[in-house]
Amino acid sequence: MKWFKAAGIRAIKTAAQTAIGVIGATSVFNEVDWYVVGGTVLLATLTSFLTSLAGLPEVESNQEEDRK
Repeated sequence: MKWFKAAGIRAIKTAAQTAIGVIGATSVFNEVDWYVVGGTVLLATLTSFLTSLAGLPEVESNQEEDRK
């Protein structure tokens, strides 16, 4: 359960950062294409979850504290 919470928080932060970057970049060059923004954010969120499978330092440090 801790892993899902930590991975979810990390994915939401990644999604927000990606959306801000894509919206900012596209608004400079042209109108914002919301399909591109949505697709990019979805891909970044999925990538964040997959990266979290390798391990989440915040969960691992909490598990060590729980053992003490």
